[in-house]
Amino acid sequence: MMEMTAPGVVSQTQITGAEIVVRCLQEEGVEFLFGYPGGAVLPLYDEIFKQDKVKHILVRHEQAAVHAADGYARSTQHVGVVLVTSGPGVTNAVTGIATAYMDSIPMVIITGQVPTHAIGQDAFQEVDTVGITRPCVKHNFLVKEVGDIATTIKKAFYVASTGRPGPVLVDIPKDITQDKAVFHYPESVSLRSYNPVTRGHAGQLKKALGLILQAKRPMVYAGGGVILGEASAALIDLVHTLGFPCTNTLMGLGGFPGTDPQSVGMLGMHGTYEANMAMQNCDVLIAVGARFDDRVIGNPQHFYQEQRKIIHLDIDPSSISKRVKVDVPIVGDVREVLLELNRQIAATRERPDPAALAQWWGQIQEWRGKDCLKFDRNSPIIKPQAVVEALYRETKGDAFLSSDVGQHQMWAAQFYKFDKPRRWINSGGLGTMGFGLPAAMGISLAHPGETVACITGEASIMMCIQELSTCKQYHLPIKVISLNNRYMGMVRQWQEFFHGNRYSESYMDALPDFVALAQAFGHVGMRIERPEDVEPALKEAFSRKNDLVFMDFVTDQTENVFPMVPGGKGLSEMILG
Repeated sequence: MMEMTAPGVVSQTQITGAEIVVRCLQEEGVEFLFGYPGGAVLPLYDEIFKQDKVKHILVRHEQAAVHAADGYARSTQHVGVVLVTSGPGVTNAVTGIATAYMDSIPMVIITGQVPTHAIGQDAFQEVDTVGITRPCVKHNFLVKEVGDIATTIKKAFYVASTGRPGPVLVDIPKDITQDKAVFHYPESVSLRSYNPVTRGHAGQLKKALGLILQAKRPMVYAGGGVILGEASAALIDLVHTLGFPCTNTLMGLGGFPGTDPQSVGMLGMHGTYEANMAMQNCDVLIAVGARFDDRVIGNPQHFYQEQRKIIHLDIDPSSISKRVKVDVPIVGDVREVLLELNRQIAATRERPDPAALAQWWGQIQEWRGKDCLKFDRNSPIIKPQAVVEALYRETKGDAFLSSDVGQHQMWAAQFYKFDKPRRWINSGGLGTMGFGLPAAMGISLAHPGETVACITGEASIMMCIQELSTCKQYHLPIKVISLNNRYMGMVRQWQEFFHGNRYSESYMDALPDFVALAQAFGHVGMRIERPEDVEPALKEAFSRKNDLVFMDFVTDQTENVFPMVPGGKGLSEMILG
């Protein structure tokens, strides 16, 4: 039996390192632990068996464990937690860890390691976990003494969840989990070299306010940092108070409501014409929790062709002036900075020139008139965009929606209007196929009773299809919407545009019968081939509240994602289709 203690209170009874790890997770209030057992972590699994506070979710592949913890973390304000064994357990998890790192997702990954005396001896299932993961974690630790476990795990949760969030890995050799020590979980920790700035510099805020009040063609550009920083409400206040247009990145969708009249939609490679043109032609740009990613602004040299003043708010100083030189950098927690900026705006009677702002909105309306997202609504073949629109109507825009990576991801971002943060869960930075289904598992566990859908393609879903078994075990009623065009769609699109229609290895031959496959896993399968059957199929699927339903929509093979900014081109060099 475990002797329970309050945080910060020392128990004089010595317990094993494995028990200490589990006690640490309990102290952190961890709800779900996503993992897969193996030799190096069997002592940990033995302790998990003896308690019921931390629920373990057994996935079918370690990559899926990390994606599921990722989906859990993105859809909540909590740290995702993973447990995998040494060697192949770690290497299988690396793709998920890199996915979380690229998108700044708070996560703690606990990995088993061979016994201390065997490290460096090419022992069975040994890899250099610290070395392998160093480039794709915020920080990692190798625990060398059983007495260091509790403090190390406390540090891991602190580093993962503060500043710019990210995954932190704790590697624990098997003998350390079997050694004994007195348990003490610290109430807090501090790291001398890690002190994230939270409040923006007063002088920089004053400069930013001056530029904002002088703006004639303003633009607010909001990224994933708005969502991670819980800054959505403050952003909405800023945009509504000033009357400025607002665009969101792929990762920032839902940070500002997609149905708001002041939203000009997503920007970037597959962003709207109005968002990209406004971004390129504004005179004052307020960048909030975004990093001027290559998929967002295209070629920086083209972006520099138009003169503008840039205010950049970000928690991470290394993201500021990394790709684009800015005029007013403000390092700090985006929510705190926006709240202070809102207070200063409220305290002054000055406002941007209303006539100039009205003229700017007139120009934006003209760009909107291009209707850049139009598609053939009378096609005899199912159009993927029509499926996403029907999904939006059926769920009333209120679902948690995960996605895989490819054309379907872009159509979901374009046609599903997210009005709330943490509802759109996708792999942005790394672009990881296979992310969607396990991420939906994490979302479904975090939000029981809520509508959770995964939008995917027939190529992406095959990457982690085995997780249909996990969904069955834990009764997760996810609705899978597969836009099946029998191609690796985005690969085919690039081959059509830039490689002379040479479809090298992008055709998906010998696909399974997805209906039969879903049924084999114990779920409901549906195949939809006619446009008139799309809405009835979605209605039936979502009426089955307790079932996972796999919907295989047979869609137009030739459909491409438009608009599109070709690689190396600028924002105003879009292909409109």
